[in-house]
Parts: sequence; structure tokens; C-alpha cells
Amino acid sequence: MNIRDKFSDNKSILSFEVFPPKKTSPIEKIYSTLDELKALNPAYISVTYGAGGTVADNTCAIASKIKNELNIEPLAHITCVNSSKKQVETVLKQFRENNIENVLALRGDIVPELEPQTDFKHASDLAKFISDLGGFHIAGACYPEVHPEAEDEISDIINLKKKVDNGAEFLVSQLFFDNSCFYDFEKRCKLAGIDVPIEAGIMPVVNKNQINRMVSMCGASLPAKFSRIMNRYENNPEALRDAGIAYAIDQCVDLIANGVKGIHLYTMNNPYVARKITEAIGNLL
Repeated sequence: MNIRDKFSDNKSILSFEVFPPKKTSPIEKIYSTLDELKALNPAYISVTYGAGGTVADNTCAIASKIKNELNIEPLAHITCVNSSKKQVETVLKQFRENNIENVLALRGDIVPELEPQTDFKHASDLAKFISDLGGFHIAGACYPEVHPEAEDEISDIINLKKKVDNGAEFLVSQLFFDNSCFYDFEKRCKLAGIDVPIEAGIMPVVNKNQINRMVSMCGASLPAKFSRIMNRYENNPEALRDAGIAYAIDQCVDLIANGVKGIHLYTMNNPYVARKITEAIGNLL
């Protein structure tokens, strides 16, 4: 099934993201998490992609379980900056053999220890390659506060439009903590003629160091209200978790009230957090 078809004009969808366990952990570690997430009835579950080796293989295995055992549509991430066209074709063949139809086309992070590849430079190149091959539904990523490597807002939107023109049927945003940034981004997309559904990526705060690391990677700004929460409760894990959940719920309520197409929760493989947020906003969807 095409995940794009789950979006509608009069309601928002809710989806989750999970990631494969580290190479030193058994893949079965994620399965109990998936069972708990299934009970929350998400529209789909995305699975992040590792930079080669068993972690990348686990993306397919986890997505296959989501699709073929849990009967939930998976969105399997696939990256290209460290891959040749032949390697991408191999991964897509694995996906196809496991009945995985939806992929999130990403550039990915450059891994210095891997041999450099030159077949793909941008995610838009990967989207076109997959679209030309056929047989998959493609999603793309977007950055409400501008991609860290983009020259400016205009060039960022131009590149995003190219990604959509090359086959991306809907977009999933990077995390953000200030909803006004997302609304401004939606306006820029509309002006640029980007008319595919855009899902808002929300990450509940459960660990200050983790959030700081993510923010440094994606460039998300920290509103004063959010910073006060982290500073006040950074030495009280349970209080920080509960305050972070409350902040995320507040974001979700505002987004849904403003007609967002979907909420994509970065669960960090924490079903407790996903359940608390789902329970709070379920009747709003």
C-alpha cells in the first residue's frame, strides 16, 4: 500500500520512527518495542538505516516484520552517499523480496572509513534513481529550519522541490521545537509549488545530552521555554521525561489544530513515551 494514500484533507495521521539496535545488540531487542507500538495503531512505522553491514541489513529485517507479521506499513530508510547504484539496487531487491513498498530516500551521513562513492550526491538523485527503476513509493526528508549545508532558505526550497519533482510523494520533517518554524516552512513550500503532504517530525525530550547531540546535527533552534525545561529538570530523569512529553503533546495539539497532515514521532525506541503522547492526542486525530 502507498503510504501517501493514508493522508487526507480533514484529519492528521500519526506515525512512529524506530531504529535498529546497535551491532552489539541482538535484533530481537526491538521486537518487543514493535509489539507495543502496534497496539497504538500507527498509520505506519519508519525504520532508520545504518551505514553498511548488519545494521543496514537489520533495516530490512525489521521493516519486514512490521509489514509481514504486524500488518503495519513500514517506511524503510535508504541512504546513498556511501553507496553505488549497484549497492542501492541490491538493497531495493531485498526490500522488494520482503514485500516492502515504501522507502524514505535520504542522502545519509558521510562515513570517512567507507570507500567514497560518486553515483549519488543528493537525496534527489536517489529519489530519481528509485523512481526510474519503478516498483516503490518514495518519501523524502525536509528541514523546517533549513538544511545545515544549504546556502540559504531559497536554495534549500529549490533543492526540496527537485526532490519532489524526482519522485518524493510526501515529506517527513526533521525534528523541531518551535512550531512557528514549521508553519513558516509550510508557507515557503506552498510558494514554491510543493504540494505533497508534509508530516511534522516531533522528538519528545527524555535525555538532555541526546537532544543536544541531535540539535547540533540538524540545526534545530531551542525556544526559551524548551531550554528552561531542560535546565530545570536535567538532573531529574523522570521529571525531564514527563516535562518533555508534556512539551511534545503541546506541540502536537497546536499542529493538529492548525491542520498538519501528520505527526511523525521520533520514539527513540521508547514505547512508553509513544504511548503517553498517543493517549493524549488520539481523540484529536
